[in-house]
Amino acid sequence: MNLGAFSISLSVKDLTVSKSFYEKLGFTVFAGDPANNYLIMKNGNSLIGLFQGMFEDNILTFNPGWDEDANALENFDDVRKIQKHLKTKDVTLERDVDETSTGPGSIVIVDPDGNPILIDQHV
Repeated sequence: MNLGAFSISLSVKDLTVSKSFYEKLGFTVFAGDPANNYLIMKNGNSLIGLFQGMFEDNILTFNPGWDEDANALENFDDVRKIQKHLKTKDVTLERDVDETSTGPGSIVIVDPDGNPILIDQHV
């Protein structure tokens, strides 16, 4: 099972302060819009999403169908296939996707330590 590009989505208190901090670590703005309270920062293949006021916890994020540059992949495991696999392994889904749908969709699971994992397909 291939989950796609990985990033961490951080719930930040001040987007400007966080942006400045991660720029000092060599990250640059890759996507997002401060007017919408989020930025995606990139350093090589490493991605960090900075989100102000959107959610409480930090979230592990996977994007099936995308590489680390948000390029669409020709071959990938669709989020519905991933969901089906997780259900066969008795993984509880906090949010699921309609298995009869196609295209973009997302699911949410939580690891044993309470860390939310978003599997968010945009293609």
